Amino acid sequence: MLTLATLGMTGYGLYSLGTGLWDLFWLSRLELMANVASILLGAMLILAGLFIRVGLPGSLALALGALFGLQSLSLHNAGHLYDQIAAEPQVARAVFSAVLIALAFFGRSVDEGSAPSGQDDR
Repeated sequence: MLTLATLGMTGYGLYSLGTGLWDLFWLSRLELMANVASILLGAMLILAGLFIRVGLPGSLALALGALFGLQSLSLHNAGHLYDQIAAEPQVARAVFSAVLIALAFFGRSVDEGSAPSGQDDR
């Protein structure tokens, strides 16, 4: 489960980083700070996913912060790009984020529960 959470967070982070760079250098539809925030939050989510995989303390909180930031940035961008905020893409993004966090949380619990105790069970 941790591997799946890491892959999902890394993919979402790369997507956010890529779209931020694409809009910053080629499209220029959003403000500079929105693009920079997308790039930084994407990089933060990639690092959080990797830290979750190795079990670093605080990595789940880092991932939550990045996901909440990307969610609020998505609301901002939708308002600027489409002059309205549709509920369906925002709910889908929130459900995807919740699934990633649940995979990371329960995957860590399963990994901690199955850790070898150092004793031979013969």
